[in-house]
Amino acid sequence: MFKGNMKKIMKQAKEMQDQMMKTQQELEAMEVEGTAGGGAVKAVLNGKKELISINIDSELLKDDKEILEDMIIVCINQAHEKIDQITQEKMGSISGGMPSGFPGL
Repeated sequence: MFKGNMKKIMKQAKEMQDQMMKTQQELEAMEVEGTAGGGAVKAVLNGKKELISINIDSELLKDDKEILEDMIIVCINQAHEKIDQITQEKMGSISGGMPSGFPGL
């Protein structure tokens, strides 16, 4: 009886691991946008949190340099937070709330 249950548990663990790997690949491929200044500054990051593009409204180039720098930081941080939230939601639904870093997953 124990042997049959162990096989079932191992099969479920393998299925969960496969699903997590697939989801991780999907997350890495996604693109998330952060904005600041009512959309005057936009940053796009991929799921690996790598900056893919940044767009700055040319009108902002006439403004104070420090304001522009702050807006860039805000939109990048916003995109980072969105990625973290999406990742947590997708991975949490697979693991059933299991803590991240679970060995083998």
